[in-house]
Amino acid sequence: MKHFLLIIVFTFITMPMAAYAQKSNFDWLDVFELEYASDPQVSPDGEKIIYVRNFMDIMEDRKRSNLWQIDQDGDNHRPITTGLNNNANPRYSPDGTMLAYTSNESGKSQIMVRFLDSGQTFEVAQLQNGASQLAWSADSSQIAFSAFVPGEDKTYAPLPKAPKGAKWADKAIFIEELQFRNDGRGYVKPGNTHIFVVPALGGTPRQVTSGEFNHSSSISWDKSGEKLYFSANRHDDHKSETRNSEIYSVDLTSGEIEALTDRFGPDNNPAVSPDGKMIAYTGSDDKRMGYHNNSLFVMDIDGSDKRMLTEDLDRSVETFHWVGDELYFQYTDLGSTKVAKVNMRGNMSDIASGIGGLSFGRPYAAGTFNVSDDGMIAMTYATAMDQANIGVVGRRGGDVRQITDINADVLDYRKLGTVEEVWYKSSHDGQDIQGWLVKPTDFNPEKKYPLILEIHGGPFAAYGPHFSSEIQLMANAGYMVLYTNPRGSTSYGYDFANLIHHNYPGNDYDDLMSGVDHVIEMGNVDPDHLYVTGGSGGGVLSSWIIGKTDRFKAAVVAKPVINWTSFTLYSDMSLSSAKYWFGAMPWDDQENYWRRSPLSLVENVTTPTMLLTGELDMRTPIPESEQYFQALKLREVEAALVRIPGSYHGITARPSNLITKIQHVVKWFDEHK
Repeated sequence: MKHFLLIIVFTFITMPMAAYAQKSNFDWLDVFELEYASDPQVSPDGEKIIYVRNFMDIMEDRKRSNLWQIDQDGDNHRPITTGLNNNANPRYSPDGTMLAYTSNESGKSQIMVRFLDSGQTFEVAQLQNGASQLAWSADSSQIAFSAFVPGEDKTYAPLPKAPKGAKWADKAIFIEELQFRNDGRGYVKPGNTHIFVVPALGGTPRQVTSGEFNHSSSISWDKSGEKLYFSANRHDDHKSETRNSEIYSVDLTSGEIEALTDRFGPDNNPAVSPDGKMIAYTGSDDKRMGYHNNSLFVMDIDGSDKRMLTEDLDRSVETFHWVGDELYFQYTDLGSTKVAKVNMRGNMSDIASGIGGLSFGRPYAAGTFNVSDDGMIAMTYATAMDQANIGVVGRRGGDVRQITDINADVLDYRKLGTVEEVWYKSSHDGQDIQGWLVKPTDFNPEKKYPLILEIHGGPFAAYGPHFSSEIQLMANAGYMVLYTNPRGSTSYGYDFANLIHHNYPGNDYDDLMSGVDHVIEMGNVDPDHLYVTGGSGGGVLSSWIIGKTDRFKAAVVAKPVINWTSFTLYSDMSLSSAKYWFGAMPWDDQENYWRRSPLSLVENVTTPTMLLTGELDMRTPIPESEQYFQALKLREVEAALVRIPGSYHGITARPSNLITKIQHVVKWFDEHK
């Protein structure tokens, strides 16, 4: 959190005003000064907004968060919580008198309730394993939440009893599960996530689901407070068909659980309508494609009369909220996220755009919104020049009014690279491809600049016109940066995303190289000084590119997949890779696995290449990088390997690692000019 100090210095008021106009470049330590808003919640009367204000703790090298409040007209902007803690997940009680949220101030994540009239705050219960998915009952008397319930460690061959005082090795860990580790969390601990209810004024939480199933979806109450609705995969084959979830109800008196949906595919995020008669939810039919649009459905409260409301929308529905008998929802189109509404007849209309700003590092489309009972919308509003602030717009739509400016104390005094949208045709099949060209700080239209092609991961994801500290740091170092949404990217429809089905990385190469050719033709790119980098799926494509061309003077391949066979047998995405991305096990179709592996092209590589991956990465494990590094060294290609200690796949979980990553990228490219 930026600390506000009152410093009375006589000479301060005598300084010339011209000093305030001077701007310096956006630089490494500015990463620690950036803040962003998330998870806005509108009070039931629509007058106030509480949001999560995220900031960086430079001493502990961690992201922190506090709760702030602001009137919908922008007045009375003030903190609700303070300190170097993580306070998050604010939820107004339906009667508007209380606020529930989670806080780790006591050392463990706990549910807190604050009386909004007095500010008195108390801990609802002593939880051992944290809480998420907070949901108030309609009468504001109870809170439902999900929490992890530990199971028992399995011991296959127990040791004999050790002599008193003996120092034996730790016990062996016995694993039988296919999904035995998850990136960001490590090896899976025995146990499951279950749903609980607790009195809002404090008491003992009561567990209402059971079994060896996980219940970590959003939760919705019926009007009477007698049932909860949630999404889970409670099928017998839930471990092998991980995407086949249903909407369930649980009776809080009898404990009876009833499935309300039954198709093969994901059904998620149930929300009961204000009149208590219907349930809205998102889902899709699983056709074993790499990508499926997430559509918006409604059904009667008993599960009957299911119907899709967004049949005419060839985009995925994200967050949604009931307002009367309409549903407000967000979706991403051409890299930009919008709010729209749909009635029960399926008539849709856009309301506003500009949601974004939650991606810390790269310019991914990420954001959310909330809405009051009368349709006043609060959103995470962002531009290419700033991360998320709070913006508001009325139910009739129109221009978003930004009511916070939480990075003004930094970005108003920094020079940034400008961001220009570009469109071009792919040389492969004429597909229209969208991208953005970021110009160096102090850009001179009379000069030519080196170009970095920066490639997004996913591969089913989307970049957009959003602020990116990583790309701004590259621009600050004197590079033009091109980032694009090649085939496989979301927000362009079902068909475009699935152009890579069973063929990735395939023709993304043509889309990306056509983008490079396009910006060279624009006149300010030096064609003799081209560089390429990307992370995850972008690591796949950057390593694929240097196996097909020597146009780039250097490459930084971050957290890649190099060998699809080893990835499928070692990553935490084994099932998705085999069932959806390849449609076969590696031993049944080794030719295809090898054909699509960048390692198959390593004999062509001459480009000086740096590999960069977190040592704890379980999504694209570091052995992927290590085997590619070894292959390059065996071929006597200039190569380096950078290991990020203590880091999972999300390298930027610690701000200093973001800086480390871009410092290595820029220095490697600088040294190969």
